[in-house]
Amino acid sequence: MAAVRSAAKKAPTAVAMFNMGGPSTLPEVQSFLTNLFTDPELIPMGPVQNYVGPYVAERRTPQIVDQYAQIGGGSPILKWTNIQGENMCKILDEIRPEHYVFFRYANPLTELSLKQMKEDGVTRAVAFSQYPQWSCTTSGSSMNHLWRELDRLDMKEDFKWSLIDRWNTHPGYISAVANRVKMGLEQYAPEDRDKVIIMFSAHSVPMKTVYKGDSYVNEIAATAERVMKQLAGKNMHILSWQSKVGYLPWMGPSTSDVIKRYGAQGHKYVAVFYGVGRVYIDG
Repeated sequence: MAAVRSAAKKAPTAVAMFNMGGPSTLPEVQSFLTNLFTDPELIPMGPVQNYVGPYVAERRTPQIVDQYAQIGGGSPILKWTNIQGENMCKILDEIRPEHYVFFRYANPLTELSLKQMKEDGVTRAVAFSQYPQWSCTTSGSSMNHLWRELDRLDMKEDFKWSLIDRWNTHPGYISAVANRVKMGLEQYAPEDRDKVIIMFSAHSVPMKTVYKGDSYVNEIAATAERVMKQLAGKNMHILSWQSKVGYLPWMGPSTSDVIKRYGAQGHKYVAVFYGVGRVYIDG
């Protein structure tokens, strides 16, 4: 039960922590990928979604299993989401909340966490997106799925909800990212640090999503701008994008292409900071 919440205490207020999730063990990889590739809000495939999605998931499973095996046999995201929730609730002890993990594609899934909240007597909940930047493919998908599950489980009247849907320029988040960048720059000799090109690499999204007016790309750019302002250095910086899937156009330039281009141009110092669109654990 620790996968859903941090402890077996009763709490009328819940902090529901929404994230993509990840397979905690290697046998969970294929179901995680199937859930991911059959989500039309994340990777729209049209009427063939429920046929092509499972096929793509099955084809990609061996490669992804190998990658997770190299980092210990599973994703650390559940562990760190629980750590974040526990420490957050220590700060919020005045209202004595409890945190619950709501993963979109891996356990604990939304249905399980909603049932646990009801069993624990929760009456109020804060839907807290763990994606700093809003996108209809991530936060939007999670919130839409929450509403569908509340409707399906006949729980729409069971909880009073508040929403934190983005926090891409929150001072605490900007400081955490800036501190990570400082740590990276400190790996270079002092006389070389101003020469380092800082590359912020974020998870890409389909251009179809961007053209619809999704704010994710602009919010990523705003995060990078605030970080660079806080660093107050002389470094050049650039945004790049990673993790494209399929053959349709996605947001670019790709991180790998930018690294190759800088190498060909003779740049010696490039620091790549992955996951600017994800939670940072500072310290």
